[in-house]
Amino acid sequence: MPHGTDKLLLELLVMFLTAKLLGELFQRITLPSVLGEILAGILIGPHALNVIQPDNTIYAFAEIGAIFVLFTAGLETRPRDLIKVGGQAAGVAILGVIAPFALGFTYMSLHHEPLHESIFVAAAMVATSVGITARVLGDLHALGRREAKIILGAAVFDDILGMVLLAIVIGLASGGIKWVHLSVLFAEAIAFVLFMLLLGPRIVRGMRPGVSRMSTHNAPLALALALCLFISWASVRIGMAAIIGAFFAGLVLADLSPEWNLRPRVFAIHDFLAPFFFFTIGARLDLHVFSSAGVLWAATVISLLAIVSKVLGCGLPLIYEGWPTVLRVGIGMMPRGEVALIVALVGLQLNVVSESAYGIVIFMTAVTTILAPPLLRLTMRRRRAERTVLESEPARVELHS
Repeated sequence: MPHGTDKLLLELLVMFLTAKLLGELFQRITLPSVLGEILAGILIGPHALNVIQPDNTIYAFAEIGAIFVLFTAGLETRPRDLIKVGGQAAGVAILGVIAPFALGFTYMSLHHEPLHESIFVAAAMVATSVGITARVLGDLHALGRREAKIILGAAVFDDILGMVLLAIVIGLASGGIKWVHLSVLFAEAIAFVLFMLLLGPRIVRGMRPGVSRMSTHNAPLALALALCLFISWASVRIGMAAIIGAFFAGLVLADLSPEWNLRPRVFAIHDFLAPFFFFTIGARLDLHVFSSAGVLWAATVISLLAIVSKVLGCGLPLIYEGWPTVLRVGIGMMPRGEVALIVALVGLQLNVVSESAYGIVIFMTAVTTILAPPLLRLTMRRRRAERTVLESEPARVELHS
């Protein structure tokens, strides 16, 4: 084998087995398996036992895993269902961006932190990592629920707004904002979303006769995987996250998924690749940066603000539907992830964010990522219990009469 291939295969084996074993353990104690996979990264990653030191190749595996997490979520979401909740999703996303940024910037400014550092920390609080939420909703078989569609739709708008905000922040740190370039980015993102929602499904349906005539083994799956990679690439090219493109790839195939039997085939790939993504989330957490009491306190406060701002900011547009819906959508939008880390890393590379501020963002990302799955599971289970009670009430009345 080529030099280094045996080492890579062994590392992937250790990561996969550790993530799956801890995921199984967490499921047995009625917690989301994704928490076990994240914990695996924390335990044997470079900042604890140092068994695995992720490199660019492993991170590439992780990115592909994230793509398939969102691709499978897209397969569960029909375009017309997402369009129905578009208004609510946009409101959730807008307040979900304004509230975290305002609270984060205010807190950092009140503690007399440098302006650029305050802006970068606040911008990192904005981003939602929908990969975590999509995995939990999938494990709970809840991707078909209305709240799940609002969360996924809001994540799309959130990514567009986050992209624009990041461009503005980088422009401020670099000495000037290129408004023309920013406007083009925003227009491209909106056009991309509209094209995927309105025209994408029609184009795929037009391919159906050709696919049925193909002699290639598993031709529908081959087409689905090609579309997933292509649309993910196109998403990156216009400045959006690859996972958003993967979500839309699943979305345009959702109507044909039952006919082509895509779901079980794609989920098999997802079950192999997804643990690498969640493992690397845990592996990024360096506990040593919190040896200072001041940094730990600031990280704790920022994490609390990040939780409150997303839960209330994203949930309040749906207050008319009741607090249970507010909590489900707010918690679903709560986890930060790779986007928050990218924002912090950009700040560090531009020398406008200190190591302590970078550590605060990592801590905030870890806390929101770890807390969201069990809280989301709890609120979704409570809804299931309420629905069971409501369905049983007519039977009780009939029996009583």
